Amino acid sequence: MRVVAVMNYKGGVGKTTLTANLGAVAAGRGLRVLLLDLDPQTNLTFSFFSIDDWHERLADNRTIKQWYGGEMPGRDVPLRDLVVSPERVNKALAGTGGQLDLIASHLGLIDIDLELAALLGGTTTLDGSKRRFLDLHGCLRQALADDHFAGYDLVLIDCAPNFGLVTKTAIVASEQILVPAKADYLSTLGLDYLVGNCAGLVQQFNDFVNHKGGTREHRPIDPGMLGVVFTMVQIYSQHPTAAQRAYVEEVRLNSKVPVLSSTIRNSSNHFGDAGETGVPAMLRASSRDLVVREFDQLVDEVLTALELTPGGRR
Repeated sequence: MRVVAVMNYKGGVGKTTLTANLGAVAAGRGLRVLLLDLDPQTNLTFSFFSIDDWHERLADNRTIKQWYGGEMPGRDVPLRDLVVSPERVNKALAGTGGQLDLIASHLGLIDIDLELAALLGGTTTLDGSKRRFLDLHGCLRQALADDHFAGYDLVLIDCAPNFGLVTKTAIVASEQILVPAKADYLSTLGLDYLVGNCAGLVQQFNDFVNHKGGTREHRPIDPGMLGVVFTMVQIYSQHPTAAQRAYVEEVRLNSKVPVLSSTIRNSSNHFGDAGETGVPAMLRASSRDLVVREFDQLVDEVLTALELTPGGRR
């Protein structure tokens, strides 16, 4: 199982659309994919369930909010109990051998960071503080180690556009970090800052893991930067505009984050109705479609980097 966090400090970069379609195309190739929605905006969840369905079937007791809540994440609700299989997208995947499951988010997740921060206190010794830090930051990683999740090939975690505690649990749980970005000033401004914050978290987590000879419950982490994928690209005469090409090249030359060769163009025809059908656009469009081809190239690039092939073989 490969675990990838999808994140950017800047909102409005197509992060959720990318996650939904990346997961759907990978599942269409026969992989078993789990999407984990950690964004309080809940847009990934609403890409597969209507708001009415969410209220009736998920909101009260089957979202990630219930898992993070309580005295300690996961103590009251096992993560495996929150997995749902969206019917419409899996009907579209019939015959591919793939599966797409989801752990839904909740609008109330926005309050969880403060609750988790409060849990970091309450200990009176340095050793106790470090154990609490590891238990909280490593909670999602520990939960995904449950045998129930061993059947998945790929887990994609849609993170909120911040560096709060919930997002940090996703980074600790992940092997790679994928960063969607628009080719503009604001979307690329914080890339190196994001890398620096991730590096600081990794160092602190590993220092605490190795404190006094190590711990049985936690292992060091080393999430890699899978790279930046430029989304919502404006195409003119079959190429990105000159201004956007300049931003892409600037990041390629000067950022600490590698840049993927794949790009995804802006297309309201494909993504304007995201969520209404419950089936991501790339499963509904023709295989000859240019945007479908771009997503196919992106999936090729991502799965190759993760050493994943249909059926999960590496």
